Amino acid sequence: MLGPASMDIYLPGLPQLARDLGASASLSQLTVTMFLIGLALGQFLAGPLSDVHGRRRPLIGGMAAFTVASLVCALAPNVYALGAMRLVQGTMAATGLAVGRAVVRDLYSGAAAARYLSRLMLITGLGPIVAPLVGGQILRFTSWRGAFVAIALLGLVLVITTARLLPETHPLDRRRVAGLGETGRAFARLLADRSFVGFTLISGFGGGAAIGYVAGSSFVLEDVYGASPQVFSLLFGMNALFLVLGSQINAHLVERLSVRRLLGFGLAMMVIAGIGLLAVVPFRGGGLLVVMPPLTLLMFSWSFVQSNAVALGLTNHPQIAGSASALLGVSQFAFGAVVAPLVGIAGANTALPMAVVVAACGVAAALAFKALVGPARAVHVAAVAADVQLLP
Repeated sequence: MLGPASMDIYLPGLPQLARDLGASASLSQLTVTMFLIGLALGQFLAGPLSDVHGRRRPLIGGMAAFTVASLVCALAPNVYALGAMRLVQGTMAATGLAVGRAVVRDLYSGAAAARYLSRLMLITGLGPIVAPLVGGQILRFTSWRGAFVAIALLGLVLVITTARLLPETHPLDRRRVAGLGETGRAFARLLADRSFVGFTLISGFGGGAAIGYVAGSSFVLEDVYGASPQVFSLLFGMNALFLVLGSQINAHLVERLSVRRLLGFGLAMMVIAGIGLLAVVPFRGGGLLVVMPPLTLLMFSWSFVQSNAVALGLTNHPQIAGSASALLGVSQFAFGAVVAPLVGIAGANTALPMAVVVAACGVAAALAFKALVGPARAVHVAAVAADVQLLP
């Protein structure tokens, strides 16, 4: 939960941050990009380290470094220093993402692992709901810097809690030395699989659409449509709630429909959301009542796209599910890091760049599905749970 919470808690104050540091909207949104790059890099680092040194030491060390980086973010004198420390902060936050899944994988397998990882997904989904609400309330009493102090305090609590309560789940006899050559061969095998590349691109472009909304929403809803930071945090939390709701609906529907069909359904909704957003943003007269429905549909659709694309991508590679999960997960953050600065490229007074990014990413994900994903195969969630022990 720490990763999305750290990314979202200061979003209500992003316009204020830009004014305080004398930075443009695009430069301010680059701090989101740097955090996303850190989340991507950190997953590649934390996973192998936890295989070699156990789960506790990398997790405690990562959370301690995250706490320090968050405090330095609060003291940043300019947007460039803030961007650099956001990179460090994101890298350390990724420790929780990687090691948290590994702990579940140590303790459970098969259907039990899938069940507990689904619970982790639900907890992770609370981050985008709670963080902007907390951030909006923090701005009533302090500036955006206070949001980073709050997240540093959360990091400190997690360091203490982990040190006192989390046992070591990866015993010495199961640890191994990470091999770069072996990892490289696994990645090459995955990239030679046409359908896996398709699912990776779907995950990446879909993540680009969702993160484009996350990066641009505060400027669009506050500066373009006049929402206060508190109203923005409520609207952002509502959309995150639809993300969680979509995940639960998808989990229920996989008992009746194929995963591939649900993925196609999610992509269709994402394309509709992007085109709908493009259609309404030139007309500001409708206000929030007009712009919110396509944004809500976008987040609802992302829950279908993310879970089903990753499940299908992992299905054919159970022996190297960790490497497959890394590529699928990193693609989301990598594409998001590219599009985050683009949503503010025309300044803070227009929603058009964000709409273009969302629509273009949605269409690109749908085209990847059409061009690269193989013939329809009914993949039941029980089969995925039985074969794959690492789900995002």
